[in-house]
Parts: sequence; structure tokens; C-alpha cells
Amino acid sequence: MSAQPYNPQGGWFASALFVVVFFYFWVGLDPMPNPSTSSQLAAYGESSNAFNQLIVLGMSVLVLTMLFLHPARELALRAYGPLALVFAWIVLTIFFSDTPDAALRRTIYSALVVLSASAVLLLPRDNAQFARLVGFCIFFAVGLSYFGVLAFPARAIHQATDAAEAALAGDWRGHFGHKNVASAAMGFAVFFGLYLMKTRSFWPGLILTVLAAIFLLNSGGKTSAAMLPAILVLVWMFERAGAFKTILVAGSLFLLNATILSVVAVAPVKDFVNGVGIDATFTDRASIWQLALGAIGSRPFTGYGFQSFWQTDALFYGNQSATTWAVTAANAHNAYLDQLINGGVPLLILVLVWLVFLPSHHASVALKRGTDPDLTRLYIRIWMFALFSSSFESPFFENNGPIWFTMLIAVFGLRLQAYAHLVEKPAAGHSQLYPAPT
Repeated sequence: MSAQPYNPQGGWFASALFVVVFFYFWVGLDPMPNPSTSSQLAAYGESSNAFNQLIVLGMSVLVLTMLFLHPARELALRAYGPLALVFAWIVLTIFFSDTPDAALRRTIYSALVVLSASAVLLLPRDNAQFARLVGFCIFFAVGLSYFGVLAFPARAIHQATDAAEAALAGDWRGHFGHKNVASAAMGFAVFFGLYLMKTRSFWPGLILTVLAAIFLLNSGGKTSAAMLPAILVLVWMFERAGAFKTILVAGSLFLLNATILSVVAVAPVKDFVNGVGIDATFTDRASIWQLALGAIGSRPFTGYGFQSFWQTDALFYGNQSATTWAVTAANAHNAYLDQLINGGVPLLILVLVWLVFLPSHHASVALKRGTDPDLTRLYIRIWMFALFSSSFESPFFENNGPIWFTMLIAVFGLRLQAYAHLVEKPAAGHSQLYPAPT
């Protein structure tokens, strides 16, 4: 009888659990939702029913149980320090919410999602198994989207008869609820395809890359379509930036947000942007940003409580309801503004440390160590794509959908690349992750 401790890594149950978790976020419980309803526009957390929450709770229990049985569990536990600070402040903001019970429920649900995503990378036995599993999951998701477009176009393509945003008619959304989610997912799929091309799966990777790119172009997602080549260039620069890696990322992110938000706040900048032929409303986001900036000015330190501002009665029936359509928005369409609204300046600082500065440091360490450069590059691309596209969308702390989940995988993956090493042929023939030697 072996005296080695039980290791759940890489077995059939771990593989199945990895696929189930991935499918939950990339496929969902209700693929190709009915466009004749307005459920897609539900407020924070309202699209989540009891069954949905039960599924997340079950997945979280299983993933965390596997984590605590894992020989490299300390890698995940160390990552929970910054996460604990973020959620500690979020809990404090509940006291400033007009709906504290709903804010508490959403906080717990969001924490479970983050914990599940942070530990799921420890389920595969090695990088080769990870590539096989993630390749299967992404191929299935992309294939399901194409199946929807071909077999159920009324569900998988935005229609002029949709309950909301009829102007998007003709844009592909596949099995996702909105073309912006579909376009971001296809951007991620392109990165996964490029990664597979480097892992002895050239042709499957090439096919996935081409299919995802074609779908992205037909989705009408201008942000993702423009962001994808820009991120490929930025990652190339990041890998060669030496000690200036963090400055490159943080500086570029600050410059982008300062530029787009100054169009809202500074009239001469808006006139200049209009003059060079650029849509200064950023497809109607400007009105939302203007409303968000005004709200932030009223509560800059505490915010309004976690996910407790948009689509509330106070906003719907407030003084501004008659002056701007932006009161009907589901979020700020800028993840950084939303953190200021959720928890003020302290929450934004904590989130930036967690999602910008720490991953940049981890990426630098991983590149210096040379830990599987192709996998490190995949995580960096996903991380940067999510960071910069979040200047136009609000995926942070979403409880479903592929964007936030995939970004979390990249953030945690960069930490693994920085601080773990893979023992290729340990005793009993199992590859295992362990903390990197100091």
C-alpha cells in the first residue's frame, strides 16, 4: 500500500469537474436565451435564480475540496491575501447600500465564483492535459455558437424584433446573451487557438483561431475587434520591456481611461474627437459615463454598496430619470468606474493592485524564469485583453459568462507560472505542481 497522500490532480473526476466549471461559464444553463424577453437587461444578480446559485455553491464546494487535497494548495491559499482585502472592503460597503440584503447575497455569490475560478487550474495533471481540456471546452463553445447561427438564427443573431437594442440587428451573438459578450469570448478563443498551435496541436489550433476570428468580425463587437490586434502588439512589447513592464501596462491603461473619460468631461476634447471622425459618444456610452462620474462625485470614498447603484428604484425615479436615458443602464460600461461606484476610491485601489500590479509582477517573474513561455503568453494575452476591454465594459465580479471567469484564470495562472514548478516524472509517474524553490 502506498504511503503517499491522496492527490486528486489529473484524474477522471478532476477532468470532468474542470469541464463542468468551464461549461458553466462559457456555455451557461440557458444558452441562446429568448430575445423576445428583456431578461438580458436584468439588474445585478437578478438573472441569478436559486438553481443558478445552488449550482455555483456545489461547484465551489467540489473545487475547493479538491484544492485542499492538492499538494500545491498553498499556491492558491497565498493568492487569497489580496482577495481577502478586496472582499473585506466590499463587505464594509454593504452598510452604505440602500439594499444591504441584496448586496450581501451578491457579495457571497461573487466570492464563490472567484474562489472557483482561482482553484480550477490545479485540477489538470500537467500543461498537456490542460491544453487538451481547455481545447475541448473552447471548441465546443465556438461550435455551439456557429450551430446557433446556422440552425437557430433568430436566437443566435440579434434581430430587429429583439425586446431591447434592436439596432444590433444582424450582429452574431451565438449562444451568448449579447454580441459584446460573444465578441469578447471569441477574442479569448483566438488566444486559446494561438496557444494550441504551439502545443503540438497546430491544425486544431489554427482552425479554432480562424473560426473564432470570423465569428468575432461578424459579431459587430468593435471594441474586441480593435482590441485583439492591439493586445497582440502590446504583449509583444511587454515581453521586451524589461523593468518597465508594469509602467507599460498601468500607464497605457491610465492613458486609455483618461482619454475616453475626458471626452465626457472636457468639451474641447469632445470637439476634437468629433473633428477627427471618431464617435465621441463611444456608441452611447458617454451618457452613462457622465451619470457615473456625477454619482462618484457624491460618494467618492464609500461608494453606493456592492452592485447596488444601477437599475435601482432610487436611480429610476430620481431627479435625473427625466433628463437622461442612462438611468436604465445595467452598469457603467467601464469596470473601473463601477468599482468607484461600488466601493469608492479604496475599492478601486485594491482592485487595481489585485488585477493590474500583482499580475504584472507575476508575469515578469514567469518570463524571467522561462516557465513554459507559451502558456505564460496565453495568460498575459487574456489578462491584458480583459483589462483594456474593461474600459468599455464592466465584467469585473460578474457571476456568469466567460469574461470574468477567463480573466480570473489568467490572473491566477500567472501566479502559478511565477511561483510553481512542474515535476515531470515524480514517484508513481504523476506530474505534480509544487511551490517553486526559493
